[in-house]
Amino acid sequence: MAEETASAPPHSAPDAAYLERRTLRRGSAGWLLLTGLGVAYVVSGDYSGWNVGLSKGGFGGLAIATVLMGAMYACLVFSLAELSTILPTAGGGYGFARRALGPWGGFLTGTAILIEYVLAPAAIVIFIGDYVESLGLFGLTSSWPVYLGCFVVFIGVHLWGVGEALRFSLIVTAVAVAALLVFAFGALTDFDAGSLDDIPVDPGAFGSGSWLPFGVLGIWAAFPFGMWFFLGVEGVPLAAEEAKDPVRSMPKALAISMGVLALLALVTFFAATGAQGADAVKSAGNPLVVALEGDGGPTALSRFVNYAGLAGLVASFFSLIYAGSRQLFALSRAGYLPRFLSLTSKRKAPYLGLVIPGALGFALAAATGNGARMLNIAVFGATISYALMALSHIVLRRREPGLERPYRTPGGVLTSSVAFVLALSALVATFLVDVEAALIALAVYAVALAYFAFYSRHRLVASAPEEEFAALAEAEAELTRD
Repeated sequence: MAEETASAPPHSAPDAAYLERRTLRRGSAGWLLLTGLGVAYVVSGDYSGWNVGLSKGGFGGLAIATVLMGAMYACLVFSLAELSTILPTAGGGYGFARRALGPWGGFLTGTAILIEYVLAPAAIVIFIGDYVESLGLFGLTSSWPVYLGCFVVFIGVHLWGVGEALRFSLIVTAVAVAALLVFAFGALTDFDAGSLDDIPVDPGAFGSGSWLPFGVLGIWAAFPFGMWFFLGVEGVPLAAEEAKDPVRSMPKALAISMGVLALLALVTFFAATGAQGADAVKSAGNPLVVALEGDGGPTALSRFVNYAGLAGLVASFFSLIYAGSRQLFALSRAGYLPRFLSLTSKRKAPYLGLVIPGALGFALAAATGNGARMLNIAVFGATISYALMALSHIVLRRREPGLERPYRTPGGVLTSSVAFVLALSALVATFLVDVEAALIALAVYAVALAYFAFYSRHRLVASAPEEEFAALAEAEAELTRD
């Protein structure tokens, strides 16, 4: 191990059994399961949430926002594909930032990702509860038993094993995707281009018109909702340590996931707004059902899509639990968070990394019932992490041009620079949507950073994969300078 520089944080050298008690099951996921994971993270966003962007920017504003956010995710995904072949560990974005930006950059990125992946399942389980109540399932009049049941059952599946969990996720995701295609086929039979821009125009908004009823600023305000068609796909590299041949499978899975999500975004957006009009679906909790029913009441197809929406929510909820547990596992294993959180079971599952965030998510859901607020907090964390991950790609390309890169990002630094600028724009846009959510996220971030500054940065684990990669880089830099 290279001798530490004066500016490097202190590292501990735990006993040899430390990593043995913190190992994941390698080779459990090929490119197909990874692709399914990437789509599962996101698919619930096609069923609801994105349509609120119509009330911020109208059809034209949300369409432009979706294109820009799609470009951001595409550029980010290509950048992450390269980074994941350099550092194929469970740390994902945190590991990339640790290598490029040092321990502070790693912790900043990892914490932002953790905020996203702990808050998003809590938000989605609330939506699941709302769906169950609206469908009249189980005769429930309160949602908290649904929250509890979801966390207990699906965390149990994850504890069973990662291969089994990802196969379950793939099946549920396939049902949700198939239902989206069936919905689009049904809705497009009633498509009317004239109804796309039927939201009343705000004459006082700068640049307003039928396509931009809330003006140019409405485009920016719609950014967070354009993200809902893609939010979470960046989490695929968190499975790198459990993937089969991650150098080959990770770039392939990321690219295919992004292609599938872009196609689903296109058909869902146009079919839903064109069937009944943008004004009819802009505030609907289940916009696809509204697009199919209109004023005519439930149909066989709308009932099918309503149940499929529940499958989409379950797929995203299930996969986001996985992502949160792996991010927590990686940060804990390296000492950034309490080390006991990274202990793994006989089946190689980080059991405390699953149970503790699950308990926190259940408590937040049961106590607040405000899924929209928690999802806005998650989006705030996500945008910070996107900017830092894109910056990590830029820094590593500039600082370590000779680093072995089995996969290289098309466009290089230009691609990651586009992702960086758009991520910062999306971060600012979150304040236009929900200032309180952004401030709550900042407060959580501040507490986490204080913990790192005064405690955990002095207790990092030198033998953790991300720290070893960073130490090797420092040693190589020392030899170059000498």
